[in-house]
Amino acid sequence: MKIQRVLLKLSGEFLAQEGGFGISPEATFSLATTIANAKKSAPNVQIACVVGAGNLWRGARNGVGMDAATADYMGMIATNMNALALQDALERAGVPTRVQTAIQMAQIAEPYIRRRAIRHLEKDRVVIFSGGTGNPFFTTDTAATLRALEIGADVVLMAKNKVDGVYDSDPRKNPAALKFDTLSHYEVVSKRLEVMDATAITLCMDKRLPIVVFDMFCQGNLEKLLQGEHVGTLIQS
Repeated sequence: MKIQRVLLKLSGEFLAQEGGFGISPEATFSLATTIANAKKSAPNVQIACVVGAGNLWRGARNGVGMDAATADYMGMIATNMNALALQDALERAGVPTRVQTAIQMAQIAEPYIRRRAIRHLEKDRVVIFSGGTGNPFFTTDTAATLRALEIGADVVLMAKNKVDGVYDSDPRKNPAALKFDTLSHYEVVSKRLEVMDATAITLCMDKRLPIVVFDMFCQGNLEKLLQGEHVGTLIQS
């Protein structure tokens, strides 16, 4: 697969220490270094990111008893905290970065403007999209898919921790789990494989947007993907 522009979907837990809560400067800088090294290995590839907020807030868990929209807005605010932490780490790793948020926070980040985001990418800056879609009831998976389509990304890279692709069952619980090298979007939906939420995978299917699910922390994986090599599981129409 020839890649010129990617949307890298990151879990908020990547920024946390063991246990998955809070923001660890060491873990965040390690993540930023992985991205920086991959960027240097494929200088012609443009990278945009969406980072979740599970290390700080999960509406389904932390917002029990709350109004659902309010809980989702709190999650959107948490994604901005993660985006700022990642921006700081990337710039310390030597990568020019911009944060664009779907929720206006003029003092800390640019508002999301599609044309400006594309211009930043063309100037070889990593762009971090935060604030989800700007609306409740949509996950950061859906935000990642939406932004990928808006900026014309070639693929969504779904980064995982210690899971090297899509399996027919949980490989951590079932040693006999079967890994898929390739899948169609329809197979992901029909087999109810937990790649991303239903809204996001349906949008990818409708727009024929490829997805790669891979282990972010297996050394060299991100570099290989940016150079067009097959890593993890490729999902395409």
